[in-house]
Amino acid sequence: MESLNYQHLKYFWAVARFGSISEASRQLHLSQPTVSAQIKTLEDSLGRRLFERVGRGIALTEDGTEVFRYAEAIFSLGQELTDSLRSDSFRKVQILNVGVADVVPKLIVHRILKPALEGPASMKINCIEGKTHELLARLSVHELDVVLTDSPVPPYVSVKAYSHELGRSGVSLYASPGIVARHRRGFPQSLNDAPMLLPAEGSISRRLLDQWFSQRAIRPRVIAEFADSALLKVFGQAGAGIFAAPSVIDREITGQYGVKRLASLEGMSETFYAISVERKVRHPGVALITTNARERIFQSD
Repeated sequence: MESLNYQHLKYFWAVARFGSISEASRQLHLSQPTVSAQIKTLEDSLGRRLFERVGRGIALTEDGTEVFRYAEAIFSLGQELTDSLRSDSFRKVQILNVGVADVVPKLIVHRILKPALEGPASMKINCIEGKTHELLARLSVHELDVVLTDSPVPPYVSVKAYSHELGRSGVSLYASPGIVARHRRGFPQSLNDAPMLLPAEGSISRRLLDQWFSQRAIRPRVIAEFADSALLKVFGQAGAGIFAAPSVIDREITGQYGVKRLASLEGMSETFYAISVERKVRHPGVALITTNARERIFQSD
């Protein structure tokens, strides 16, 4: 199929919207034969019939209905772009497209991105959550400005990107008050057979926890595993078991989820990264959040 001619698509869109070739021609200030010929050319290029005769009029075919749906979206976006360019706000609002790895605690993400919302320049943030490798693919084609994750760019990923370390945080264990009371004495051996909520297999935080337990010959009772860090905390809030989280958000975790800190995990820490396609960050939003994270969020932990 040859490349799509958007002028032909516009004529089709007009006929579909106005319900007839005669009315569309009047609105477009073109002759009816011209509009008819352009639509026929579009149908030939697509290899689909878009209209069919119904009595003395015309109606969209099934394929025509599908094409019209796309045309509506295309020309609506075009109008939105035109309106934005004509307004003063277009030049004032900076867009920051952020990919967030699902393993990164949402409270950490909020603290990292908060300065972009409160800075002197008006900024709009678009957040997309997903697996790190999926987000890096979108970063490589410039759909994202930055990816927040808990690991540097993996060596097996064929994406030219740079890992900017934001900082490190110690790790602590949290649980409902009753569970904390039962397992505080004799820590860390008290974790043997203790109900534990763990990150999903394969994640960095899971590997670090497994190593920490193994080095101390501790075998907790795994109640559930989660790919979503926020869902893990909800289960911890409900008293299902003990969970680990970065100590740097201790105040937010205990305040928001009503849990208590059981203990800090000595010798264990998590590292967080901002990944971009630039070796030297130039996007003002990315520069703002990375600088703030290094100087304020992780500085004292």
